[in-house]
Amino acid sequence: MIGIGKRYWFKFDAIGVEEDHFHVVLGAVPRYSPSQIMGIIKSISAKQIFKDYPEIKEFLLGGSFWSAGGHIDTVSEFGGLEKIKKYVEEQGRNKEQLTLSVFV
Repeated sequence: MIGIGKRYWFKFDAIGVEEDHFHVVLGAVPRYSPSQIMGIIKSISAKQIFKDYPEIKEFLLGGSFWSAGGHIDTVSEFGGLEKIKKYVEEQGRNKEQLTLSVFV
């Protein structure tokens, strides 16, 4: 995610990981729509995962790492960001495993 952020000028504020999905809070330059941002993150991360772990394709239905779906919320400087960050931070709470990375 750090490499994607540098390349596309995304600022990752928080990433919350669960068993079969993850949540991202990020800021981006206005040249990208929210759906473009999701596509960029999904395509580049899947390529890197397949490069690092080629055997994973055997376990995936249809050979795709990410599903076609997703959910996007947007916020402004007038509110909502802290609520979304809190939601992400509360995802994947498992005392045996660290599941949240915060990029400042």
